[in-house]
Amino acid sequence: MSQPVTGLAPDGVSTVNPQESIDRLLRDLRTRRTGLSDREATRRLVVFGPNELARRRGTTWPRDLLAQLIHPLALLLWLAGLLAALSGTTALAVAIVVVILVNALFAFIQERHAERAVEALSAYLPLTVRVVRDGTPKPVEARELVPGDVIMIEEGERIPADARLLSGSVELDLSTLTGESLPLLREAEPFDTHGPILQARDLVFSGTSCTEGEATAVVFNTGMHTELGRIAALSQQVGHEDSPLEKQVKHVARLIALVAVGMGAAFIPIGTLVAGLSLGDAVNFAIGLLVANVPEGLLPTITLALAVGVRILARQGVLVKRISAVETLGSTSVICTDKTGTLTLNRMRVTRVWTPERVLDPVAPSAGDVTPPAATRMSRAVVACNNAELDPAQPDQEHGDPTELALLHMAASLGVDPATRPEDRLAQFHFDPALRRMSTVDRQGGLVRVHTKGAPEELLTLCTRVAGPGGDDRPLGDVDRELFDEMVTTWAEEGLRLLAVAERTVDEAELTSLTRELAERDLTLLGVAAMIDPPRPEVPDAVARCHSAGIRLIVVTGDHGLTAQGIAEAVGIGHAGLRIVTGADLERMPEAELDERLASGEELIFARSSPEDKMRIADALQDQGHVVAMTGDGVNDAPALRRADIGVAMGRSGTDVAREAATMVLTDDNFASIVAAVEAGRRVYDNVRKFIVYIFAHATPEVVPFLVYALSGGRIPLPLTVMQILAIDLGTETLPALALGRERAEPGLMARPPRERTQNVIDVPMLARAWGLLGGVSAVLVLAVFLVTLLSGGWQLGDDVSSGPLHHVWQQATTMSFLGIVACQIGTAMAARTQHASLRQVGVLSNHLLLWGIAYEVAFAAALVTVAPLQSVFGTAVPELWQVLFVLPFPVVVWGVDELWRWSTRRRMPGARTGARTGARTAGPA
Repeated sequence: MSQPVTGLAPDGVSTVNPQESIDRLLRDLRTRRTGLSDREATRRLVVFGPNELARRRGTTWPRDLLAQLIHPLALLLWLAGLLAALSGTTALAVAIVVVILVNALFAFIQERHAERAVEALSAYLPLTVRVVRDGTPKPVEARELVPGDVIMIEEGERIPADARLLSGSVELDLSTLTGESLPLLREAEPFDTHGPILQARDLVFSGTSCTEGEATAVVFNTGMHTELGRIAALSQQVGHEDSPLEKQVKHVARLIALVAVGMGAAFIPIGTLVAGLSLGDAVNFAIGLLVANVPEGLLPTITLALAVGVRILARQGVLVKRISAVETLGSTSVICTDKTGTLTLNRMRVTRVWTPERVLDPVAPSAGDVTPPAATRMSRAVVACNNAELDPAQPDQEHGDPTELALLHMAASLGVDPATRPEDRLAQFHFDPALRRMSTVDRQGGLVRVHTKGAPEELLTLCTRVAGPGGDDRPLGDVDRELFDEMVTTWAEEGLRLLAVAERTVDEAELTSLTRELAERDLTLLGVAAMIDPPRPEVPDAVARCHSAGIRLIVVTGDHGLTAQGIAEAVGIGHAGLRIVTGADLERMPEAELDERLASGEELIFARSSPEDKMRIADALQDQGHVVAMTGDGVNDAPALRRADIGVAMGRSGTDVAREAATMVLTDDNFASIVAAVEAGRRVYDNVRKFIVYIFAHATPEVVPFLVYALSGGRIPLPLTVMQILAIDLGTETLPALALGRERAEPGLMARPPRERTQNVIDVPMLARAWGLLGGVSAVLVLAVFLVTLLSGGWQLGDDVSSGPLHHVWQQATTMSFLGIVACQIGTAMAARTQHASLRQVGVLSNHLLLWGIAYEVAFAAALVTVAPLQSVFGTAVPELWQVLFVLPFPVVVWGVDELWRWSTRRRMPGARTGARTGARTAGPA
C-alpha cells in the first residue's frame, strides 16, 4: 500500500506522500516544475537543515579510554601493582602499570575504528547537483538541496536526495539500498501507487546511481529523512554488545577478585589468632596470599593471544577490526550469508544455449562443431540488444552489466565478434522489470530488425514463429511451446538464470509509429541462454566443514529464491532440508511463526530481503541463543552487520559503509574465509582456556603453603616468600603462557558443535583440572620437596627458622619450593596443550615457542638461585645436587597424571575419540 513519508515541515509545506498524483505532490511541496526561487530555497534550508547525514553524538574519547582502564581485569592488575608497590618491588609495580596502559590504548584504538559507518555513508552523496532555481538550471552544492527543489539527473551521476520524476526516464542502480544487482527502469509516468516505496517506478533515491538516461525530478525528502538517512539512523541505533569472551573475562575477574580478597582477609584473623603472628606480619602474609591469587599475566596473555589471532586471520585475507571478535568467531553457531560474490565468483557466464535444433555448450564446444544458423542469429541479436563493452584482448577492460557481458562472451564463443554492432540503433526500449524484457531497433545489413531479450515465459507469448534448422523460420506450434516450457522449468529448477532471445524484421514504413507494443510482437524465437554465477570451487568443502562443526547456514539475499536455491544446493547448503522464504512472506509472518521456522533446525533461504528483514532475522536467532555471523556488502546491510554478533563485510565488492559497520572484512569476498576465521576463533578460544588452566594450576601450590603455615599454627615455616611468588607470576609463568596462545589446533576442532552462548570460559571441570588435578599434584610435590629439604637440614616441627643455622636451611627449602613450582609449571605447560587428545596426537615438540619459553623459564629460575644480587632480593640459596635431582621428575609426574586423566576421559566418551580421529586430518599447522 502507499506509504507516506514523514519529515519536518516548514510553514505551509505539509508532510507529503510521494506516491500521490504529481499535481498534488507539487501543491503539497509548494513548488512548481520550474523549481523554487533562491530566496525560498534559502529559507527552507534554515528549516530543514543541510542535505547531509548527521552523526549521533557518542561518548567522548576520554570516557572510552577510561572504560578500558577500569575493565575488571585491568582493576585486578591495578591491585597487583599496588600490592607489588606495598611489598617494596617498585620496578614490578611500574611494569604492571605499563602493561595496563598499553592494553587499554590498544583496545581503545581498535574500538574507535568500528565507529565510522555514518561518515562512510556520506561518500554516497554527490558534492554538487544541477538544480532549477528561478526557472534556470544552475549547479549548487548537494548539501543545499531542500524539499521542493527540481533537480536534473544525467547518466553516471549519483542521486542527491529522494525525488519524484517529472520528465524523462533513467536506469537506476539500486543495489546499495535493495541488494538488487540489475539496474531498474524509472519513468516519469503515472503508475499504480500500491506496494513498497522502493519499488515505485517513478521515484529515485538518495545514494543510488543513474546508469543510463536523463530526467528531471522534484525533491521530497533530504538528509536524514531519505531512505539512505533511515538506514544511517538504524545503523546508529544498533549499539555494540560485549563479545562472549568479554563477558566471560569480566565474570572471571570478579570471581578471582572475590577469591583473592576473601582469602587475604580470612588470613589475618587466622594468622593472629591461630598462628600467633603479630598484626603486621599477618597483614604482610595476607598481601602475599593476595598476590598468589591474582594472575598478573592473565590480561596481557589474553590480549596478546587475541592479537595473534588477528594477525593469523589477516594473513588469510580476513581483517578483524575488534580484537575480542576473534573469540566470538569461534562460538558462531549460525552464518547468514549472501549469495553473490560470497558463495559465487560474482562472474556471470552462459553455461548452456538452447536452440530449436539442439543444446550447445559455449564453455567447452566440441572439436569441429558447427554452430547452427539459429545460434548464430541468436548471437548477433544479443550483440545488438546490448549496452556492455567487451574487449577480448583486454578482459580487465570490460564495462557494463554482468548479464550483458556474459551474453557477449557467449556470442564470441559461438563465432560472432562482440564488437560487430549494427550500423545504426534507431530506438531502444529499456529493460522493464514489469515486462521483464528489453528491445532495440537496429539497422543491420540493409534491413531494420527488432532484437528482444527477456524472461522466457514472457517472451514466448510474443513469439509466433521459431527459427528453423536451415535458417528459415517456421510457425511456433503447441508442441513446440510444451517442449519449450518443459525445458525452461527443468533448467530453472537447477538455479539457472534464463534469457530468451527473439527478433523480427520491420518495414521502413513502420518506423514512424513504432511503439514498444507494436515492436515486440510476432517475434521469431531464436534460442535461450542459461546463465549462472558459478559457485566458488572451495565453497562446497567449506560448507561441509560448517556442517561437521555444527554450524547452520542461512542464505539471506536480495536475489530471486530459485536462483539462490540452485546455488545453495550446488554447494551443499540444505543437507537437512531447504526452504525458501521471500521478503513478502517474511513481512506477513508473525514473530512466533518466524521463531518456529528458525528453531526448526533446517537451513533456509530468505530471498528479496530488506535491511529490516536482515535485522529481524539476526534478532530472532540471537534470542534463541545463537551466535550469529552476518555477511553483507551494500549500504542496506550496515544495520544488520552491526546488529549481528559478527558482521562480515566484503572487501572487494563491498561498500565503505558495510566495511565500516562490520566487525570483520573479507579481502577476497570468499565464504571459505569465513569458515577459516571460525576455525581460527575456535583455536584462539581453546588456547585461552589452555593458558588459563596453566596459570590457574599454579595458584594451588602457591596458596596451599600459606594454608599449611596458618593451620599448623606457625610450627611449619612459610614455604614461599612474597617475592618468590611474584617471580613465578610475572617471571617464569608469562612466556610459556604466551606460547600456549600459539598452540596448534587440537584434533577434532571442527568436528564438534559450537559452544553455547552462555557457556563460561571457566567452568567447573576446568577448575577441577586446574586447581584440583594439576594444582593438587603440584602442591603435594612442592610441599614434599620443601619438607624433605627442611628435615634433611636438621629441622624439627616448631623450630624457629628466622635466625641461626636453620635460617639457611629454610632459605634452601623455600628455594626448592620455588624450583619445584617451576618444574611443575613445565609439566603443566605440556599437559595444558591439549584438552582432550593425547600429547602424542598434538606432537610433543610441535610448539617451538613453548620450548623456547621453557628454556627461558629454566634460565630465569637458575639465575634467581645462583646470582648473588638476585639471591638477596628473592631470598634464595644455591641448592645441593641431590635437591636438583629431586625435582627433575616433577614435570613428567604432573604431565603423566594429567595424561592418564585425559585417557580415562576419552575411554568414557567414545564419540570424542572418533571426533579426534576425524579432526586430526583437518588440524592445521601452528
